[in-house]
Amino acid sequence: MDGIIPVNKPAGITSYDVIRFIKRSFRLKDKIGHAGTLDPLASGILIICTGKATKMAITFMNMEKEYEARLLLGVITDTDDIKGTVIEKREVKVEENDVVRVIKKFEGEIEQIPPVVSAIKKDGTPLYKLHRKGMSVSPLPRKVFIKRIDIIDISIPYVEFRVVCSKGTYIRSLCRDIGNKLGCGGTQAALKRTRVGDFKIEDAATLEEIEKNGLERYLIPVKKTGRLYE
Repeated sequence: MDGIIPVNKPAGITSYDVIRFIKRSFRLKDKIGHAGTLDPLASGILIICTGKATKMAITFMNMEKEYEARLLLGVITDTDDIKGTVIEKREVKVEENDVVRVIKKFEGEIEQIPPVVSAIKKDGTPLYKLHRKGMSVSPLPRKVFIKRIDIIDISIPYVEFRVVCSKGTYIRSLCRDIGNKLGCGGTQAALKRTRVGDFKIEDAATLEEIEKNGLERYLIPVKKTGRLYE
């Protein structure tokens, strides 16, 4: 079975939980992996690759991504999302126009420091594993590109926005940095990935649909050339 399955991952499980579910449900013996992880807190489209399509994972990882995020102002955590330990709480004294002005400053190429709890590796070990051991980690800043940020709703202390960005962009870091620029701090309260390249969340199958209708119904096969076709 060579192809990809766009899956709508629910919040509360890991990306590998999705792989485990598919392997167990269909007794899949083919090679299987995902093309770009989603945090347990996040929901949305997750590209699953099987068989020869696993060699194409990097192609999907390099594609433009779109997310819908919810930012909670006035709260700072060690993981930059609400699942982390609260480090500090601050009073939120900002107006809607302040939020709009600051958010738009993050469009374009920016330097971003990844969260200390992430899959980025230091000397071969993921940072989240070092963090679990209580080790101090300082991720290096890196350049990412934010194509566009559209504000969906502002209800202080919450801000909801849509962002289109390059590979390697951490929305948790973006939420943290927006909060810092506003002077009150902030953390990611919710995240949904709505697009990977041309693959949209509307076209992704839920785990319940896959279990009910079978894997092949949602599989996009791969030709011998490695190109996708429908």
